[in-house]
Amino acid sequence: MVLEILIGVQRNIRVKPLDEIAAGLVRAVELILALDPIVVEITARSLAIAVTSTVIATIITVPLGGLIHFHNFKGKRAVVNLIQTLYSLPTVTVGLVVFLLLSRSGPLGSLGLLFTPGGMVIGQTILISPIMMGLTIAALSGIGAQVRDSAVSLGATKVQAIFTIMREAKAAMLAAVLLGFGRALSEVGVAMMIGGNIRGYTRVLTTAIALETSRGDIEFSMALGIILVSISLIVNLLVNRVQGNWWA
Repeated sequence: MVLEILIGVQRNIRVKPLDEIAAGLVRAVELILALDPIVVEITARSLAIAVTSTVIATIITVPLGGLIHFHNFKGKRAVVNLIQTLYSLPTVTVGLVVFLLLSRSGPLGSLGLLFTPGGMVIGQTILISPIMMGLTIAALSGIGAQVRDSAVSLGATKVQAIFTIMREAKAAMLAAVLLGFGRALSEVGVAMMIGGNIRGYTRVLTTAIALETSRGDIEFSMALGIILVSISLIVNLLVNRVQGNWWA
């Protein structure tokens, strides 16, 4: 009798989660196809914040990466090593630092950016900048010195030679931008700590998934998860295309 009860419990444990997952997938697809207003709102905000962060980081890191690559100075190797070390910078660490900077008692507290989309943009920009800068340097380093020498021998100035190398490395540099965007879109630590996950204001895909899962709304969480994975898949496909010189 006891054995039969245990077998029944085991079967329920195995079947019920599968049923919940199947029901969650169906409901998630329904929410996406119906363009649920909340789903659309959260997705649009996530894309807006990630795109803004990536654009700002690109404006900062591409020129800096070029300066580091094209100029020889004492400690250059150490600077590059530091940038590469920051690839794995924990998001919660960035979130804590930015939180302290933007809090009322912090040096930037007067700006009122804590728990706002603007504050989230700052945090995500700081998070993805080392990755984009390091990959930019790597992309430029991948172009042989003969390209620069050939450009100079043909009468190009130093600035023209630099632009020639950057054109040659455009595919790898664009891949760095796309990878930065993917990191910004999928991170949760900075978004939670700096944005506060405020409904209708700072809630994004990752923080909404965490919240709705804790509430037990698996269907809604899965809908947002499918959207996030789909966007990440598109970004990865673009990176692979770019790295394969599809746009070259």
